[in-house]
Amino acid sequence: MRTFAYCRVSTSDQTAENQVQELTAAGFAVELKRIVTETVSGSTVAAQRPQFAKLLERMEEGDILLVTKLDRLGRNAIDVQSTVKELAKRGIKVVCLALGGVDLNSPAGKMTMGVLTAVAEFERDLIIERTQAGLQRVKNEGKKLGRPVATSTVEKVQAFKEGRSQSEVAKLSGLSLTTVKRYWNAG
Repeated sequence: MRTFAYCRVSTSDQTAENQVQELTAAGFAVELKRIVTETVSGSTVAAQRPQFAKLLERMEEGDILLVTKLDRLGRNAIDVQSTVKELAKRGIKVVCLALGGVDLNSPAGKMTMGVLTAVAEFERDLIIERTQAGLQRVKNEGKKLGRPVATSTVEKVQAFKEGRSQSEVAKLSGLSLTTVKRYWNAG
């Protein structure tokens, strides 16, 4: 049985040293060669993170993976849950310090993961619901959704348009052909 630690930070101006110290303070003596640190956004799916992928290649049945907090595995609860399940299939325990050092594959860990996933899904559904309600309100007020029309761009296209092709207008106005096409019939 070997113990590995995964310590992730989101930006290059951050350091994973605090996470390593937390693990040591909790009584875990992880060999330096088994501490994997990575600078990558938590929104990147765990399996697509270069260092995490290498870590997965090194781990074997019976190994333990330590993380200080669940959000080190990912911000998306569904991604975290699928990562933990995949590790469980391979016989790898995942221990999270912030959850009292519980093995996330144990019955208590599975229950905790289930509750967290349900809360995250509920929160996501509420965000979608509020966004849809806001969009509907704006539509009901008669406001146009989407990018605002750049009136100066419309005016520029219309000024050069007379008797010219879209390509000629693009060259004369200094606008891209795509922009000219977008505003060609706006005048």
